[in-house]
Amino acid sequence: MACGESEAERRAALLREITEEGGFAFVASAEKAVAGDLRAAEAAREMAWEQLHSGPWSEVGSAWRDAYALACLHVARLRRAAADRRAALRALDMGLIMGGNLLRADLEAALASIAAEPSDGEGDGAEAVDEEANRWKEGLDRNRDIADALKILPTKSLSCKEIARRSCISLEEFICDHFLPETPVIISGCIDHWPAMKKWKNIQYLKKIAGDRTVPVEVGKSYVCSEWKQELITFSQFLERMWSTACPSNLTYLAQHPLFEQIKELHEDIMVPDYCYAGGGELQSLNAWFGPHGTVTPLHHDPHHNILAQVLGRKYIRLYPGSVSEDLYPHTETMLSNTSQVDLDNIDMNEFPKVENLDFMDCILEEGDMLYIPPKWWHYDQISGLRDLQLECLDAPKEPMVEGGTYPNQHQPKD
Repeated sequence: MACGESEAERRAALLREITEEGGFAFVASAEKAVAGDLRAAEAAREMAWEQLHSGPWSEVGSAWRDAYALACLHVARLRRAAADRRAALRALDMGLIMGGNLLRADLEAALASIAAEPSDGEGDGAEAVDEEANRWKEGLDRNRDIADALKILPTKSLSCKEIARRSCISLEEFICDHFLPETPVIISGCIDHWPAMKKWKNIQYLKKIAGDRTVPVEVGKSYVCSEWKQELITFSQFLERMWSTACPSNLTYLAQHPLFEQIKELHEDIMVPDYCYAGGGELQSLNAWFGPHGTVTPLHHDPHHNILAQVLGRKYIRLYPGSVSEDLYPHTETMLSNTSQVDLDNIDMNEFPKVENLDFMDCILEEGDMLYIPPKWWHYDQISGLRDLQLECLDAPKEPMVEGGTYPNQHQPKD
């Protein structure tokens, strides 16, 4: 699309492109939606949704992703007119999560407009609110009991080399001592001033800001488990699941999601550390990880420089250097080539004998800590408190890097 086009021109050009791709029924329904036909708007959204799931996600054309966003805008406008605020919010969030970039600004503007309105008043009563707040506080207090957390860590945990820990080092020190030589480090004392460090301990604040927003979550102990799946639920539903799920196969967590792009109000509670720009390139991504005790990220590596900021709870992290990659038995299939076949929680020494004597670094990442993980360093994470909220900053250096596999989104979430 050409720069300087008006909103109407962008939408008209998109409809012409969809027509050229044979989407006559979509265009007809979209035109009826403009005239106020909600059923037509829903039909257009369903048609675009089917196109998004007609093949591998990487092969979906950008036009159909933009078409889905357009249909979501129509649905939201008409749902809002019918005083269905939550349905309107869900439609707009779905447009942000699954749609293209063409109409992103329109989606964000519509979300900001709805967020400025008072909610529908269907919240819990005072007694339920107090009970919920108490459970949340009780869970945060339990995070301080490290003895329970240590009981379920992999064998040999915290018995090998500790990760270097430094207090609020300068950017120059970080670059010279860790970024350039690519050595891990824990940095403390740099995010204590973030509003998130206090505000996010209040569950009512989180629900007020994001409770009605739809987010993609993952269900299952880890993404290599056969029962692993993705769902789309409201943030309030996600918070409720965090303390109501005891079965590992139903653990629900939010992983590697650009939450702060989607919910701008939460972005205001954090600041991207200067360390994230040490490579001189652009910030690759800023993601949130949020989950309950026992959630595991299997042993894997990423192609980018990685900084994790621990906001709530604690997390056990184990690191292996890239030099021992072959001894960690990576999966052979492309989608999981950055993931080890070894289950550190239950190592099969007959199948993976080289793992037992490998040296590693590990730590318990506490609230207020940041951990720098260099490219290609293997890392295993386990949430070791009742709940964990962590930011991940991925930095893309100026020099091009060979793209390895990243955290696999093998299945797109279903609406």
